[in-house]
Amino acid sequence: MIKILTPFEKISKTNKTLILLGWLILLIAIWFIGTSGTKHLFPSPSQVLTGFTDLYNEGLVVHILHSLQLCFLSIFLATIISLVFAYSWPIPLLKSISEFVTKFRFLPFTGLSFYITMVIHEARTMQVWILVIFLTTFLTTSLIAVIKDIPQEEFDHAKTLKCSRLEVLWQVIILGRLDYVIDVIRQNLAITWMMLVTVESIVVASGGLGFLIKNSDKFMNTGRIIALQIIILLIGLGLDAGINFLRKTIFRYSKI
Repeated sequence: MIKILTPFEKISKTNKTLILLGWLILLIAIWFIGTSGTKHLFPSPSQVLTGFTDLYNEGLVVHILHSLQLCFLSIFLATIISLVFAYSWPIPLLKSISEFVTKFRFLPFTGLSFYITMVIHEARTMQVWILVIFLTTFLTTSLIAVIKDIPQEEFDHAKTLKCSRLEVLWQVIILGRLDYVIDVIRQNLAITWMMLVTVESIVVASGGLGFLIKNSDKFMNTGRIIALQIIILLIGLGLDAGINFLRKTIFRYSKI
């Protein structure tokens, strides 16, 4: 008992699982107790369960697939564009452009979407490029930070092997940090999934989880809203675990 209250104490996986289950049971108990009365702010478990049923009957699976398609397409395009900016950062002529792109992450999301809607009119394309532009700024920032953190010893080692400047770029930065790139994508995927619902609620013509939340919020159906929040959380955790597993499987040395 003292160990689990001691800072920086290492405990077994079994104890970690028991602690997690304990907190989960406590949370569920608080949920049931807090919603047992006639008046309560938070929806009861039965209301959330009804929300799951209603959402499934209204084509929840199709909307999830739409959201996942938008998520994967956006993160793919943003990654390609960000890698171009990041890998051109060591080149003096292009360095200023790459750093300038990173400054756009301070722009408000609403203003960005306003100008995109003036240029693009198709709903799905509009959603994709809002996310791509938004994500590119954060991905580029993270990827440049990865390059900056490369120890000078690695560059010196490549030079002692008679590598040219382009070979140093290829071997040390591009090939040597591929596992870091996947980890950066994993971290920014959480941003993508979070902003995805916001984008879909702004442009509701093509459906998705954001469309369902917008409709549920319009009719003050709190059971459906919490059900959707649980679904979004579980899918997000699944995507994060999947990419992390992929990184550790492909780059086994990254576990060290």
